[in-house]
Amino acid sequence: MSTLSDHAVQLPWGARRLELTLPAGWDVRGVFRAAASSPVDDVGAAVRAALHAPVGSLGLAALARAGARVALVVDDDSRPTPVAEMLPEVLAELERGGVERDAVTIVTALGLHRAMTPEEVRARVGEEVFRTVTFENHDCDDPARLAALGRTARGTPVLLNRTDADADLVVCVGCIEPHVIAGFGGGAKMIVPGVAARETIGHNHALHCTPETFDGVGRPCDSSPMRLDLEKAASLLRPPVFVVDAVLNGDLDVVRVVAGDAVAAHREGVRTSRSIFSVQLEQAVDVVVTTSRPMDQDLRQGLKSLANTIRAVRRGGVLIALVRAEEGVGVVGLAQRKRSLPPRALRLLAPLLVRLVPKMPLGGMGEEDRFFLYFALQAMRRARLFLYAPTIGEDVRRGLPFATFVDSPEQALDKAQAIVGDAATVAVFPDGGATYPESPA
Repeated sequence: MSTLSDHAVQLPWGARRLELTLPAGWDVRGVFRAAASSPVDDVGAAVRAALHAPVGSLGLAALARAGARVALVVDDDSRPTPVAEMLPEVLAELERGGVERDAVTIVTALGLHRAMTPEEVRARVGEEVFRTVTFENHDCDDPARLAALGRTARGTPVLLNRTDADADLVVCVGCIEPHVIAGFGGGAKMIVPGVAARETIGHNHALHCTPETFDGVGRPCDSSPMRLDLEKAASLLRPPVFVVDAVLNGDLDVVRVVAGDAVAAHREGVRTSRSIFSVQLEQAVDVVVTTSRPMDQDLRQGLKSLANTIRAVRRGGVLIALVRAEEGVGVVGLAQRKRSLPPRALRLLAPLLVRLVPKMPLGGMGEEDRFFLYFALQAMRRARLFLYAPTIGEDVRRGLPFATFVDSPEQALDKAQAIVGDAATVAVFPDGGATYPESPA
């Protein structure tokens, strides 16, 4: 993109905007937004069309049969999937194949997230579906509700939700979006981590604790150890897995729906998602400014903006992440720990610690936090990290020493200028919760 002459930038911040004035001497290499993409006119019609043109699979009605038990896996409120608009068409297709609603169980794909309340599920799936279809929250820690299905070639123990394992057909309704480890979300990721055991999730995530793979957002799915491993884990289910995935644009509107095989249909949807959220940056810059939009729910989701854009900043540069975190922290195990090292010492020891993380005891943290710790150490080795997250309290900030929390975006800019000087290159990512740069030179 061409250099901008105006150093005043407006960034989305919920219903309003943050207005920042960048230092006059900084060379703004671009404001990188998600590509404009027109939404579908009718989500239900888009789902219906996708169900009638499945990718790599028989149609859903053909897979269904009278008397079959169906596990219908849906994501929770941490994802922007318009589940309530999609489910009626999915259920109608199952009914066309002979499956009555009393043979269907909705399973919330919580992974490690908290259980959803009945009111939240009602809002998620829609009133009519809530009244006519049974639901259950997945529990990653309840052995009685998990089925052991073996191990993958990469050593991941495969323990999955028993309702899914005992079903005759599993249907996953989710969305495809860039993902820091798996390349892109959606597809079989609704199974792992969605309805997997904590142990399964932890081992699968830890596969990316290597220098070559820790920064995986937008990478080809077929070269992602985590993605390939979770797809193998999902394939160990006895019933077939059929996916219905929405692809969203930067305004969280549906632009496409794909359906069919958990791998083939997913890859088709990824092509569309990549065309929207991948941006071209010719060279890494001194400063990156990013917001968490559209992942504004909590700190865990908002930190995707840091993960998505870390490769855009040069080594020794600065990354400023503006994170709304409307519901606070979310599930970030590191944030619950007392700080053992000050930030300066942690930065100095990071080169040693990153080599130890894959095998080190985590001292009370969940296994799933191993990758978070690894990524944080790699990120702070690359750049100075500043977080503006006004909903996050001081106690949590003390538990996250990999980044410096600031009281305002302006304070972050002042600190960045003190590090990189008056003449620096900068890239701005207003949709950093989903937008990512292809690897710059």
